[in-house]
Amino acid sequence: MNDHDTDLESGDDDAPVQEPRLWQGNGWTARVIKNEDDEGWAVAMYKDGEPEPALVGPWTMGRDKKNPKPLDVNAFNTLIKTASEVIRRHEQHLHAILHKSIYVWTEATGELKVTLDIKPDDDDPYAILTATDGMSEQVAQVRVPASFKLSPSTATAWIENEFKAPRG
Repeated sequence: MNDHDTDLESGDDDAPVQEPRLWQGNGWTARVIKNEDDEGWAVAMYKDGEPEPALVGPWTMGRDKKNPKPLDVNAFNTLIKTASEVIRRHEQHLHAILHKSIYVWTEATGELKVTLDIKPDDDDPYAILTATDGMSEQVAQVRVPASFKLSPSTATAWIENEFKAPRG
């Protein structure tokens, strides 16, 4: 038995794949694919465990102008950085959609921070409307429809209605 056979028997399945069109490591997989829109190539970046790519972009042709340029460690690291940034921006956007806050002032309560936290759910989406005072103490909290629009006027109306749950 030679050294190569021993390596195969040790079953080193955790070794990263580093092939010209497939590169894995650091929680990511880059796959060079045929671009369906034209005659070029594209690269798809998958985060481990995710079925859909986080990023798909054009890939450079090789010197023969027919086949794709092979992946390498520098390209792979750049792709990880770019795909991670795409995911980060998507998460920030989602957070901004699901979590809103404003400050309102009324004669009776002074300044309150009113937040709306939407809880997405396929069957029963809803939102939580919360008022906190200047000391970050919760003054009131109610469940509202996920479609509730938080604005200075809706927040003020809620406060002036003694924090009773608004209808939407």
